[in-house]
Amino acid sequence: MIIEFTKMHGARNDFVVIDDRRDKLEITPELAVTLLDRRAGVGGDQLLLIRDSKEADFEMLIYNADGSEVEMCGNGIRCAALFAKRLGITDRNEMTVKTLAGIMRPVIEGDVVRVDMGKPEFSADLIPVNLQGEVFDHPLELNGERFLISCVSMGNPHCVIEVDDPDRFDVSKWGPIIEHHTLFPNRINVEFIRVMDSGNVRMRVWERGSGETLACGTGACACAVVCVRKGLTDNEVNLHLDGGKLLVQWSNEGSVSLTGPASFVFEGKIEIN
Repeated sequence: MIIEFTKMHGARNDFVVIDDRRDKLEITPELAVTLLDRRAGVGGDQLLLIRDSKEADFEMLIYNADGSEVEMCGNGIRCAALFAKRLGITDRNEMTVKTLAGIMRPVIEGDVVRVDMGKPEFSADLIPVNLQGEVFDHPLELNGERFLISCVSMGNPHCVIEVDDPDRFDVSKWGPIIEHHTLFPNRINVEFIRVMDSGNVRMRVWERGSGETLACGTGACACAVVCVRKGLTDNEVNLHLDGGKLLVQWSNEGSVSLTGPASFVFEGKIEIN
């Protein structure tokens, strides 16, 4: 089987993007893993499939590097918007995209894409977290260490933790332990942050099913929302990630706005046995 693909990235969070409007590929976990393998495949953090939709301009399906399907990806949807515009799916800069998290509305604005990411969800049973009410600065004891966790859903689940120095923090150790903790029935994305000032936050991220990545759009939104809700920052926050900077705006109510870059890298074909 020959598969045509486009490689893209948003703040170096990279994707294999496939126009699947005609073929309707059967994406098994094994196929997703193969395509995203950085040695035996194309390589990427996630696989994005673009399909026709009766409810929006197009549909975006998202698969992690471990083959699992997920609800939403903030960096991925910005790439998908540019990809759809290039394909001629729509000639408008403002479009609608169907995802498992609902209908999203990216807007191409020059060399960046702004996305209405919808409203954050703080209720533990909807994130989901095996706790009650809202989860802010909840103590989590792990292997002799104590973390204060704050949880929110941006269409997918996030756990935000303040640490002294994200650059020195052992994300590869603690990320998978927290991702698979029994508190989180659907696993969870984990962000480790330090508030630099009222408008800037340093962030590293461990993504559910993909490991540490250089950026995470929904994670950036989750961090900004938690910081705004706790009074740590203003309503407009720059998230500084290993892959670049993302801007998140939230007024403490309503939808969250995410703005950041999206880029084409190359196109190609891969033969899958």
